[in-house]
Amino acid sequence: MLPNIDYSELPRALQHILNRDNPDVPATPSRRSFLKMAGISGFALGAFPGMVLAQSTNAAKPLGPTQQPSAFVEIAADGTVTVTINRLDFGQGVQTALPMILAEELDADWAKVHSKHGNSDGAYVDPVMGLHLTGGSNSIKNSFTQYRELGARARAMLIAAAAKQWNLDPAQLRTTAGEVIAPDGRKLGYGELAQSAMAQAVPETVKLKDPKDFRLIGKPTNRLDSVAKSSGQQSYGIDTHLPGQLAAVVLRPPVFGAKIATLDDSAARGVHGVKAVLRVPLDRGAEGVAIIGDGYWSAKQGRDAVKVTWDTSGVEKVDTKKQFAQYRQLAKQAGNKYFDADVTPISTAAKKIHAEFTFPYLAHAPMEPLNCTVKFNSDSAELWLGSQMPGLDGMMAARVLGLKPEQVKVNVQMAGGGFGRRAIATSDYVFEACSIAKAVKTAGLDVPVRTMWSREDDIRGGYYRPAQLHQASIGLDAHGKVLAWDHVIVGQSITAGTAFEGFMIKNGIDNTAVEGMREPYDLPMKLTVHHPKLNVPVLWWRSVGSTHTAFVMETLIDEIAHASKKDPVAYRLEAYGDKHLRHRAALQLAVEQSGYGKKALPKGHAWGVAVHESFQTVVAYVVEASLKNGKPVMHRATAGVHCNLAVNPRTIETQVQGAALMGLSMCLPGAAITFKDGVVEQSNFSDFVVPRITEMPEIAVFIVPSAEPPTGMGEPGLPPLAPAFANAVYKLTGKPIRQLPFNV
Repeated sequence: MLPNIDYSELPRALQHILNRDNPDVPATPSRRSFLKMAGISGFALGAFPGMVLAQSTNAAKPLGPTQQPSAFVEIAADGTVTVTINRLDFGQGVQTALPMILAEELDADWAKVHSKHGNSDGAYVDPVMGLHLTGGSNSIKNSFTQYRELGARARAMLIAAAAKQWNLDPAQLRTTAGEVIAPDGRKLGYGELAQSAMAQAVPETVKLKDPKDFRLIGKPTNRLDSVAKSSGQQSYGIDTHLPGQLAAVVLRPPVFGAKIATLDDSAARGVHGVKAVLRVPLDRGAEGVAIIGDGYWSAKQGRDAVKVTWDTSGVEKVDTKKQFAQYRQLAKQAGNKYFDADVTPISTAAKKIHAEFTFPYLAHAPMEPLNCTVKFNSDSAELWLGSQMPGLDGMMAARVLGLKPEQVKVNVQMAGGGFGRRAIATSDYVFEACSIAKAVKTAGLDVPVRTMWSREDDIRGGYYRPAQLHQASIGLDAHGKVLAWDHVIVGQSITAGTAFEGFMIKNGIDNTAVEGMREPYDLPMKLTVHHPKLNVPVLWWRSVGSTHTAFVMETLIDEIAHASKKDPVAYRLEAYGDKHLRHRAALQLAVEQSGYGKKALPKGHAWGVAVHESFQTVVAYVVEASLKNGKPVMHRATAGVHCNLAVNPRTIETQVQGAALMGLSMCLPGAAITFKDGVVEQSNFSDFVVPRITEMPEIAVFIVPSAEPPTGMGEPGLPPLAPAFANAVYKLTGKPIRQLPFNV
């Protein structure tokens, strides 16, 4: 949900922006103040806060909080191991994969392993990026070594405790399935050793297992949350309920950024259960009306009774039909250059391809709409929500509530999807919830408040995948070789005006808009980019720029292969040469497993192929499709995945299947957010289409074996699905598809 870039400067940038009204807060706290802010308690190897955290075998170079087992491992007296995850799990399965990694090196009994979410404490930042973040498909990739070392350190401490009790050399002891074993066969369970182990020094360096000795990593493993979710027992952020808690819903303006002109809330105040009706500031300078009730239903009924007129005079009213006309005019102008190849050969080329692609705004539409529960006291605050950026959201809460960052605790809750919508540089829904909590307290109601969005609020609430226009002119020689490629992209910048701008926008070009262009093909491409500013809030959407760049590249590659009179698979393999072995391996695996080129398809069916790398993972699809009553139907898809070491193949399979479903959603008529006079025209799944079960194809997932450190997996399964489907339809109709959703 974030592009694959270097975030090393982001923590300072975020702190600077969010603390600009609080200059006394240092951008990078000292270790002493950091530990004080973190408030990390000892893990259940013992029960004494901070003792293990403060220990290290090297006083000159103490271990950082992200390296301390105390924040991540709890071992109860009965041997139960609870692993804290430093990410949000919102369906991707990190609450199983991260514990698997730690338990592997800990030699834990997997049957006794559980997991829980962390919070905004400093220990739970991404160890590579230095900030709290679930995004960019970085969870396993960035924390693989971290969680291995955490497990190995905890194991070493348990061994040290057993060695001391038995008066033996630690080197004589071994571990397996939650027990330390002596040479003579004596055993001590981890639960028996937990208390004494916490008094041992935390080793700075540890020896990790050889991958050939893994017994958990790489094995298909059922998810730890599968029983709770399949039985309806899983709690999400929206289920948070505190004593005395009230519910809040918000009446938002129909046009982004509008303010209240007139307000009549008399009828709303008369609704049974309504406790207050409050004017509150909203994201992007807008105003709204918060209705506070004793439950969601009373608050919603109160909202329905509010009479308000809106002042939209000072805000732009985007219109989708006019927007793309404006984009086409902008595409004719000189833009900022990303690639700068000579394109003069196009004018004299033997063959030419001229193509225009359009992509609409897309809503994230997670099954669990946005929500945030806030408990605000005069000197502290606590939040409960499914957050991809709890540290950032905590800083925003502190700013709104007039607190210091260390006075705010964000409790990360399981979330029912997000796809990037819960990782927002403006923390829009946290800003909103905290503004409401502050107004409620000012109104004399000293209670926790849960702000809830309806499905309609969520669809109309903004922060969409940006609409995009691509135009390409390609010149080919008589044999179909590309002589020159002139390409322009027009679309809003996701990061402009945010803390990410300084290192994600170069030469006026947002990196999120161009990721995936040209690669892995060695093409003489000129690429220019325009970023118009519109009154529509935009955000990354699962796989970010690759949602449109992969479609453009892989459908045009098929057209070029057709012009070259070459099979699309053969064309790609030839283009990869010996430089892109992971692409080759993923494609060949998908081809082999699908039967492409060998298996006879039913009459009226066709193959479609696409390959794309995102977040350092390559996914290739071979799909089988047909036309039914003139409409494209996908029957099955075979995925070849190269993500290096597969920590949990079962999770990867479900990730790819889920991503493929989202990729399919982009193709279906009705899968678009459109505007008329500044107002979003869609409101629910009745008019913002998502695939139904009858439209879901068979999806088989195969993983290229590898022992290399894992790469990202949350998003890469999405980008190549739509172009593979489109390429199959191209074979059936002879007409290339150049817009999403499909216009067949």
